[in-house]
Amino acid sequence: MYENLDAYVQRLIRESTPDRTVWNIEKIRQGKPASWNYIDGCMMTALLAMTEITGDRQYADFAERCIDWFVDESGAIRGYDTAACNLDDINEGRVLFALYRDTGKEKFKKAAQFLRGQLERQPRTAEGNFWHKAIYPNQVWLDGLYMAQPFYALYEREFGKGDYSDILSQVENVRLHMRDEEKGLYYHGYDASRKAFWADPVTGRSQNFWLRSIGWFAVALADLSEILPEGAERARLREIFAELMQSVDRYADGETGLYWQVVDQGGREGNYLETSGSSMLAYAMLKGARLGILDKEYAAKGEKTFRGIVDRYLSFTDGELNLGGICLVAGLGPENNRRRDGSYEYYISEPVVQNDAKGVAPFLLCYTEVKRLA
Repeated sequence: MYENLDAYVQRLIRESTPDRTVWNIEKIRQGKPASWNYIDGCMMTALLAMTEITGDRQYADFAERCIDWFVDESGAIRGYDTAACNLDDINEGRVLFALYRDTGKEKFKKAAQFLRGQLERQPRTAEGNFWHKAIYPNQVWLDGLYMAQPFYALYEREFGKGDYSDILSQVENVRLHMRDEEKGLYYHGYDASRKAFWADPVTGRSQNFWLRSIGWFAVALADLSEILPEGAERARLREIFAELMQSVDRYADGETGLYWQVVDQGGREGNYLETSGSSMLAYAMLKGARLGILDKEYAAKGEKTFRGIVDRYLSFTDGELNLGGICLVAGLGPENNRRRDGSYEYYISEPVVQNDAKGVAPFLLCYTEVKRLA
């Protein structure tokens, strides 16, 4: 079925426009207009990787059309809400650097500068980590490490002073406050103020290990390990990355290589093998092995997970290829949404969908790593 994957992505592109992408299931279900968002951002990153590995420009050309539609000549981003202080909205900016190099359009550089300024204004916890959003005061989510830190590092490399100390400090804080020492896994969220209804009043941590949040963190570490130049900071990030991947490997399903929605509770009633987080961990393992951070056996482990996803969740329905098994969304709060309490019951209750970019994009990134092995 691998030979059909390119056609699958091309179909998704044909059915999409910059103001309505078919892989953004949340926007479609909510009936909301297009906005600059992390879901499309993940897909843009994957499309650029597809062009890099296949040489086919149609993927990168669509990404450029999308970013062109949102960014005006001054570098302003259509509909961007600066007051929201939403780390998710930084993520799409990571493609600006490649597009600027490819096209020379100054507006892409200006947009990157705007987003870097947004990080300067981002509120921080007492320990120095970015808040996830203004509506989540003093909260650090694993998701946010992927949303902001690779962009931050790319900016420092391309246009900044090459100072990565703040990035490493934020990762170290996450390891200190969000890692379970016994299991080696990271909790979804941490409230530095210990005031959120979902947070443990002593540790500030959420209750469970949500797969996709750990996946986001793993991909962030894998990407940062490639972006940062050689030196002590990159070496330390690689140590933290390798430590995480060795820990999560223990929780893979033996038969399929996939991982569970609630990572450490495989086989519990209601739990399921989930596509997006499994793709992220497989990508991280494949990339980590390629970069020499992980032992070569991790490339085989990652490929096993990828093949497991293909066998279990990639299928023909109505004559077309579709990717299923994707948790639509999960979060913690805010205060007026206490259903999102970080409990086991909450994580297994969220909708499972197909063809959403939060699953499709990491699956494609994983695919590009598998193709590098050929």
